[in-house]
Amino acid sequence: MTAPRILVVDDEADLRELLEITLLKMGLDVDSAATLRQARALLEERDYALILTDMRLPDGLGLELVREVHASPKATPIAVITAYGSAENAVVALKAGAFDYISKPVALDALRVMVRSALRLLEAAPAQPDGVVPGSRMIGNSPAMQSLRVQIGRLARSNAPISITGESGSGKELAAREIHAQSSRAAKPFVAVNCGAIPETLMEAEFFGYRKGAFTGAAEERDGFFQAANGGTLMLDEVADLPLAMQVKLLRAIQERRVRKIGATSEEPVDVRIISATHQDLARCVELGRFRQDLFYRLNVIELSLPPLRERIDDLPPLVDAVLARLAGPAQAALGPGVLDALRAYSFPGNIRELENVLERALAFANDGVIEVGDLSLKAARPGEAGREPVPAAATAAVAPPAPAPAPIEAAPAPAGLGPNGLPASLPDYLIQVERDIIGRALQQTQFNRTQAAALLGISVRQLRYQMQKLEISAPEDNA
Repeated sequence: MTAPRILVVDDEADLRELLEITLLKMGLDVDSAATLRQARALLEERDYALILTDMRLPDGLGLELVREVHASPKATPIAVITAYGSAENAVVALKAGAFDYISKPVALDALRVMVRSALRLLEAAPAQPDGVVPGSRMIGNSPAMQSLRVQIGRLARSNAPISITGESGSGKELAAREIHAQSSRAAKPFVAVNCGAIPETLMEAEFFGYRKGAFTGAAEERDGFFQAANGGTLMLDEVADLPLAMQVKLLRAIQERRVRKIGATSEEPVDVRIISATHQDLARCVELGRFRQDLFYRLNVIELSLPPLRERIDDLPPLVDAVLARLAGPAQAALGPGVLDALRAYSFPGNIRELENVLERALAFANDGVIEVGDLSLKAARPGEAGREPVPAAATAAVAPPAPAPAPIEAAPAPAGLGPNGLPASLPDYLIQVERDIIGRALQQTQFNRTQAAALLGISVRQLRYQMQKLEISAPEDNA
């Protein structure tokens, strides 16, 4: 097999030679060009696995080459070399279709990582003519879904930051996971973070990690989200909820691709692709001063908009089948007469998430696994309701049998770990155990209904999910 061939386009002879030597040591073949004219001539003669071009060339801009290559049917990945501190140029290149960028002075380790990432694109599973990738979880064949799958396939071939917009429950995290699964980073971690569920005082530690002894309770060194997602994808869900102070630190981490743990004296490099998501209008948040404009431009390099369920109602049958197959498990679930028509006539302000809730509730009331129209407990949509979170099941008490209110959390003995003097040997460990016990009792008393448990604890469902994940508390269905 012949080695992949790379095209290097740069007018600086020293840098060009450095890049050539580095790529040759990686076992790759290299061609070089000092001008746009030479690069175009070489591109007509042969195909390349990757093109690496400087932004400023004697006879034009590397951006011209980016646009030409991006418009070519070959879809060859092309990366740009930008001057130090020229973050704006990098954003422009990414918007024009660049696979990635690297800043001068070129860090050879970062260069090798980028090249390997680009070469892995050659091994990615090809999509079918309608955009379907084997193993894809993007269900539906409506025009909106076919267009969405094509966009996801294109975005997967880039390392550019992506901003996913859409109403609540429309599947933003699922789309982010699909982009990751089809990308060259698929073998690396995908880390999803709900920015609205993290207490502000813990944000820096959660995102960047901390060193042992950095603050009271830091008994050991811990990685943050950036380190956990190194080499893979970091999804920032509900990014509009980030406080302004954290937005500044996040912007630097994204621009420099380096993070500093709390208590550390030096930064460490991280290779992370950022995908952000929110149901809010980020541009409007910028106008109101709630979101930094520079961070908005860094995150919103490429925007992916998800259609609400009411605009892809033809996808209901396969969506219903998929949800029921997941909920029913080994048992079989079926729809009675008129159920699908009733679902089609409903507006689904909560989108896919509400569809899942409706079917889960209906399945609980169904006889012998057959869902009837009366089991759906569909509520009339009110004006302006689209895009909001679905109303809890308690709001439909007039239709569905009311569930008994959970009893207050019973008192329980304090967790073990107290010394002979009545004080804990380790206060952080003791507090973690107390929190784990309280959440566990709330879940048991509500039969692991997260909505009711969160109400008992006086927190949101998202905060409960975050704490359960952090404390490694699993519900029975999580282990199914």
